[in-house]
Amino acid sequence: MRDPDEFDQFYKDVRDRLLVLTYCLTGDLPSSRAAVRDAFVVAWHHWRKVSRLEDPEGWTRVRACARAQRRHTAKLWHREKGLDPEIKATLDALGKLPLPQRRVLLLTELTSASMAEIAREVGLPRTDTERELQTASAQFAVARDVPTTSIRSVFEPVRAYVEGAGRWPRATIVRRAGATRRRTHTVIGVAATAAALVVTGTLVSDETGVRPTLTGERVSAAESHSRSPKPTPEPVDLPAEALLAADQVSRATPGRAWVEGTTDDNSAGDGLAMPCQDDRYADPRGTAALVRTFEPKKLGKPGSTATAVQTAQASRSEKAARRGYTTALDWFAGCDDDRAQLISTHRVDGVGDAAMLLVLRSWDGPGSMLIAGVARTGELTTTTFTRTPVGATPARQKAAQLLADAVSGLCNLQGAGSCAFGPKLRETAPVPAATVPAMLAEVDLPPVAGVEKPWVGTEPRQARSNAAATTCDRTDFGSTSNGVTRTFLVPGAGLPAQFGLTETIGSLPEKKATAFVERIRTALATCSDKHMGTQVTPVRKVDAKGRDLSVWHVTTEISENKTVDYLMGVVRDGTSIAQVGFVPAPKVGFAPGAFVGIVERALARLGALPAPKG
Repeated sequence: MRDPDEFDQFYKDVRDRLLVLTYCLTGDLPSSRAAVRDAFVVAWHHWRKVSRLEDPEGWTRVRACARAQRRHTAKLWHREKGLDPEIKATLDALGKLPLPQRRVLLLTELTSASMAEIAREVGLPRTDTERELQTASAQFAVARDVPTTSIRSVFEPVRAYVEGAGRWPRATIVRRAGATRRRTHTVIGVAATAAALVVTGTLVSDETGVRPTLTGERVSAAESHSRSPKPTPEPVDLPAEALLAADQVSRATPGRAWVEGTTDDNSAGDGLAMPCQDDRYADPRGTAALVRTFEPKKLGKPGSTATAVQTAQASRSEKAARRGYTTALDWFAGCDDDRAQLISTHRVDGVGDAAMLLVLRSWDGPGSMLIAGVARTGELTTTTFTRTPVGATPARQKAAQLLADAVSGLCNLQGAGSCAFGPKLRETAPVPAATVPAMLAEVDLPPVAGVEKPWVGTEPRQARSNAAATTCDRTDFGSTSNGVTRTFLVPGAGLPAQFGLTETIGSLPEKKATAFVERIRTALATCSDKHMGTQVTPVRKVDAKGRDLSVWHVTTEISENKTVDYLMGVVRDGTSIAQVGFVPAPKVGFAPGAFVGIVERALARLGALPAPKG
């Protein structure tokens, strides 16, 4: 059963994004608009299949781009007169890129596709795709005269121009065209089948009376007449009265009072109402959404960033709501805002069907504390967010109560599930945020002294070498299963080449994993005796059932006037092992205790590593 309401919402949500992409790809607005329209016609033709895909937008995007390129082949790059100079400059810079580089750059900047998905879409190996992206970003930035960090912002004038340039055909017209296309294809198919039947005498039904449907399913004749269409779910109404009030937010932030700001469906602007948020909606195919902002009652110091936000969204099913909940949680668990650090992660029992609270710190400027709560009740998902200046310890229990209040306001609505009954916090392992779930991510790392640029991690690779080891232990992870290594650097900070933090992980049967850690401990304990000029200072050691943690500070004299400092930690969780090493630079290092916190976070993430093979 094809759901026209679902398609209509998909058409409304996606068409402008595809038009911006195809226009930037070809520089030809009329051809791009026609290509996007035709892609939606084809999507409705195949909607039974497309609607079941994990990424219907990606399926439609491929066809829109292909049609736009075919329509544009014999035309000039762009020829609208009177274009805004900013938009013209952007199109001119894009026009100087070879098509493959242009596609990779635009898919990166204008879509939410992962690098692996982009590589598949452009038909290149991932390493080649990454290389093309680096080259395209550098060349576009030079041609457009902007830093590479500002590339995304130059597309905003293009987006505004495209969204205001012309009207789209109604969804009913697109569906009618898709139905006509389907009937045409069916007539051709029936004619071909009839010819085949005349020639071969093949019967439609087999001997049991079961026949195939147009979708490839096999049903009996009786079933085909008795099967009734699945009812279309009614859209959920999200009344503004169901959202939090200012006094509830004030109770969650002691010593701070708030007033209600704006309440809307978040359809204007870029849709990013909170830090860490990656997209306008956690469930782009949801049926309704509301965002309410709150502002401090008394203005703080100049430059204060205090804000509070609640979002609420209705999905078409509990399954879709669970995906939306996971997406919203991932925004904060892997926050990619520059210099944001995840402090702690908590489950919130007794609130809706699922709820979590995350505490982060932003190190930008004077710094601020961020507390994000995400909860789901049935088909409804809500997020609460507060940002306050660094100062008092975050009131986690009060933030959990705020999330409970948000769920209580929604749980009596149509499509809702469980309500809230006294929230209880349980600190838990952080939500996986790296490509390899058991590894550290950028969001785990605090800043280093005197550097304001963010950490950037390299792609994880097989642990053929181990830069986390010291000259004392020279640990090799080659004998482990699931061996992976990754390094974190601070590009553009002018730091020495040896500066950086490396983590290497692997797994072994538990007895071998325990012996592996003991060998490292023994090597560090005897290093000062074996290596002249090397001093090893134990910093932290924890032995618990099935879990170990050790941290050392190693100093090695290179010459009479030069020494090298090194921080190293090793942890074990059952069969999983991680080694973390940090090489500071002169006057550039972590605050006291910060490295120990990183090693503890590495241990907290290790539980996601698979057991050793064999």
